[in-house]
Amino acid sequence: MPRVFKAIDIENEEKEVKRDYLDRHMPHVICPDQVKRGEKFQVKVILGEEYPHPDEYDHSISLIQLWNRETLLAEARYTPGVYGNLPSHVEVDFYIVAPDVSMNLSAMSVCSKHGLWQSEDKPVKVI
Repeated sequence: MPRVFKAIDIENEEKEVKRDYLDRHMPHVICPDQVKRGEKFQVKVILGEEYPHPDEYDHSISLIQLWNRETLLAEARYTPGVYGNLPSHVEVDFYIVAPDVSMNLSAMSVCSKHGLWQSEDKPVKVI
């Protein structure tokens, strides 16, 4: 089983190198806190807030997945160089239809050099 890096409070991390490393790999789920049952809504997943991630042949983001608890909802795969071989904040928009029950969304990303990373959970109330 691969090691999964999980979200921690980056703001409290004292060493700049570690903050950089954590920030550029950690996915963040951005969507409304509340959605209407049966309606399509946007879920943005972005990696990092301050530091862009490399986009090199041997060091890039290869996969971003969106999960609702244990159910995989969507994924996007990337080829090295898709961002012009320049560091970038990797992001993707997923559009999903709200189910009959509230959700607990999370994202996972894979760095070709530093492995699997998991976001904090994002509760979404379905009304």
